[in-house]
Amino acid sequence: MQTVQLALDDPAFAASVRDALAQSGPWQVFSVRAPDPQQSGVVVLDMDSFNRLPLPLSHPERVVLIARKDPELLARAWEAGIVSVVFKDDAPSTVMLAIMAAALRAARSCVRGISPTKPVPAAPISPSKRPKTH
Repeated sequence: MQTVQLALDDPAFAASVRDALAQSGPWQVFSVRAPDPQQSGVVVLDMDSFNRLPLPLSHPERVVLIARKDPELLARAWEAGIVSVVFKDDAPSTVMLAIMAAALRAARSCVRGISPTKPVPAAPISPSKRPKTH
């Protein structure tokens, strides 16, 4: 079951996102004033909640930002590493796709972080430039 923290100041919009999540699958949804970055899962923020967070974000790949179409604000989100940005007037299905994509990224980064496999050494740049061994 995926966890979603909703840090949205608009109660009607938060309710619509919560309802969409309830209809789409097994999501554990929490409405929060300030998201807990230590908790796993997706964080859905509006711009006011984003502005209250300290930067840099610890896991920006898990964040879905609900934004206004303001180039300055969007640039700040991009600089913070947020890749999932949707707009309040986007269709609910678009918001859901962004949340699902963030959940997949969060799961993938979690698995990668505890992988028991050894790192693969990088291939040499050129076969003729092999390092000398003594």
